[in-house]
Parts: sequence; structure tokens; C-alpha cells
Amino acid sequence: MTIGRDRGPTLVRSVAATVSSADMSELPVFTAARYVQPLREGGSLPAVVDTDAGGLFVAKFRGAGQGVKALIAELVAGLLALELGLPVPELALIDVPESFGKSEPDPEIQDLLRASHGINFGIRYLDGAFNFDVSAAGEFISPDLAARIVWFDAFLSNPDRTHRNPNLLIWNREPWLIDHGAALYVHHDWPSVDKAKTRAPFPLIRSHVLLSGSGEIDDVDAEIAGSLSTEVIERVIAAVPDTLLSDASVAVDFPDFDATRRRYVSYLTARLESPRAFVEEAIAACDRARRSVPIRLAARR
Repeated sequence: MTIGRDRGPTLVRSVAATVSSADMSELPVFTAARYVQPLREGGSLPAVVDTDAGGLFVAKFRGAGQGVKALIAELVAGLLALELGLPVPELALIDVPESFGKSEPDPEIQDLLRASHGINFGIRYLDGAFNFDVSAAGEFISPDLAARIVWFDAFLSNPDRTHRNPNLLIWNREPWLIDHGAALYVHHDWPSVDKAKTRAPFPLIRSHVLLSGSGEIDDVDAEIAGSLSTEVIERVIAAVPDTLLSDASVAVDFPDFDATRRRYVSYLTARLESPRAFVEEAIAACDRARRSVPIRLAARR
């Protein structure tokens, strides 16, 4: 996520995850004022943008290949993470006006921005952050925090927290969770999501970057699940703007916004019901990961 520093102002405001439950119903909305630089690591062409009053954000665009549902996943996952006290940079909604980015010479970027007028997703740009690597930065994530992150990703069926693609940044010697657009992938095919799929384990958790360093997931399970009451989940889903829910890719499955929100709420609350198969799967994956950690050469002598 680090970019050159010659194309935009350095971040000076705090990005600590301080959004409270009371604030959640209305995320800040900033207008994109200047296209700073694309971030080409992912397939969705996110970009660092300067905003009218909020400073630098990484914007995820509704016109990208993953579509609006990826932005919904970003919002839901980010807000749930904040509810659980997990480290997430500041979230915002980014309004892209029709005039934005017209001077960009890249035709691919021009097409993307033309398809993204209106509300998009933004997460605070962390200037100077670097990608997490277990061998280089494992000390910054405690076993307890690792267990909570593994639980969280298993709950939301997030496949994008692997060694190859950790979606974890280290900034100011602290970890920050980013890039949740691939989570909640069931919402790409709601008609096929029955009770069995809702309650299913998440086998892809076996590739999670934090498994070998995780604490006991069953020790944090009851506390985390208890923190996510129906009221909390309803508040999170209510924060998703109508303008995203009205997109054709979302609205096709539901008669109105209320029905769309009820479906997300019912899925998440049902997934939390005990026994939680995704927790058992995560515990088993952690056990396998610990057994397979190679012994350092010095310890073999």
C-alpha cells in the first residue's frame, strides 16, 4: 500500500479505529478531489485519492470488476471489525463527481471512474505502511489478536488473508486489517444460500496467514460471538447506503432495501448460532498449522 510521496500530502491526522457504535449509522462522506495514484496490486484498481475535507483515502470503486457487492463486503466487514475492537483504518464513503479524474491519461482508469460516479468505499491511506510478513513482523500481532482475526475471517468467509496476500499492513508498529471485498461471497448468489450453506464451515481458513501464531480460538469464541448481537448486526447493515443497495447487481434478488438488509442480517445471525462449524474448522486448521511449523536449524542441532 506504500506509494511514492511526491504526488500528495502526507497524512497528518490520526487513523485509529475510533468509530463508536453511535457514530456508525452515518459514515463520513468525502468528495474525491484529486486522483493521486492507482494501486495496481489488486485486480480492482483501487487508488489513493485526495478528498475535499478528509485528506488521503484508498478508494475502492463501484465500477471495478468485482462490482458494488465488493464495496458492501468492505463496509460490512470493516464495521463489524470495529465493533469487535479489531484494528481497521478509518472508513468513509467517497463521492466521485462526474468531473473527477478527467485529466487522467490512462484510458482504463478513465473508464473505471466514469463507471463509478456517486458513492464509493474509502479506507484511510496509511502513509509508509508495509505489508505484513510473519517472519519480519510477527511480533506485532499477539496470539490473542491472531485468534480473533482468524475467527473473524472464518465467520465472514474471507479468503484473502494468506501468506501470499495477507491484506494486513504494519503502520506505526501496529497491524491494520484491509481489503475485505472478497468476504461474504455468498451474497453473489443469494438464491442458492440455504441453511446448510449458511451454517457451513470455511475450509479455506486453512490458508490463513496467522494460523501458526494464533492463540486458542475456542478461548475467544464465546466472547466474540456474544459481542455480535442481532442489534449490532442490524446497526452495521443499516449503515450500508441505499445507493449501493439500489445497484442492479444487488437489487435483482430483493423487492426493496429493507428486504436486502434483512437477508444480510438473517445470514449473519444464523451463522453465529451454536454450534459454529466455522469455529471447529478454524481450530482444526490452527492445530495442523502448528504441527507443520518447521523447526529452526539451530534447534535441530
